[in-house]
Amino acid sequence: MPPIPAKRYFTIGEVSELCGVKPHVLRYWEQEFTQLKPVKRRGNRRYYQHHEVLLIRRIRELLYEQGFTINGARNRLDSHGAMMGEPAQSETSGEPVVEGRMALVDVDQLRKELLHVLDMLGR
Repeated sequence: MPPIPAKRYFTIGEVSELCGVKPHVLRYWEQEFTQLKPVKRRGNRRYYQHHEVLLIRRIRELLYEQGFTINGARNRLDSHGAMMGEPAQSETSGEPVVEGRMALVDVDQLRKELLHVLDMLGR
């Protein structure tokens, strides 16, 4: 996946390219996943925020790579927190549970994006 640019809002076309999902699929997912609520502005145009792009990547990973159904992915997001910044906790030990390889990829991606922002700020 390409890195997510450091900007506040993304059009549906940009999100489509960043996440490898067609725009009509994104519109469908908005109906199926209540956590996905892009801002709608003039002409009913959708504008997604950074956290929603990350959520869409997570949904895509659950559906396309891990083989979850829509209901299964919805349940997984509901039970483990919609955002990757909300780690699930083990029911027995209370320790955070890392969800396989995806958590490592997202942390690395976040690190790269933060370093990019720092470079842009000249630090």
